[in-house]
Amino acid sequence: QVQLVESGGGLVQIGGSVRLSCLASGFGFEFSQNAMSWVRQAPGKGLEWIASLTADGSYSKYIRFVEGRFTISRDNAKNTLYLQMNNLEADDTATYFCAEGWGKGGTRGPGTRVTVSE
Repeated sequence: QVQLVESGGGLVQIGGSVRLSCLASGFGFEFSQNAMSWVRQAPGKGLEWIASLTADGSYSKYIRFVEGRFTISRDNAKNTLYLQMNNLEADDTATYFCAEGWGKGGTRGPGTRVTVSE
């Protein structure tokens, strides 16, 4: 079973940047063989898929309103997934989770909160 732990969240100003990390571990879980995703949940809203990345990092897909601002990447040697978020907007305020697999249905970590303010 995979364990995922996100980090890197905090308070950031509108237009600012932040990089989130997600460390994966777990007996029998081969990070380098699994697609991974980022999802988020804004206050009072449901879970929203943000981006996914193939196991080898060669192909990624984003929800439309983060394209050009967010970049998903991974370091398979470090069992770590990243989300670089630039030009942040107030609507990006949410708890961000990494998730096993492609999409929002896989095992998630406890999340890291990002608050975007003026």
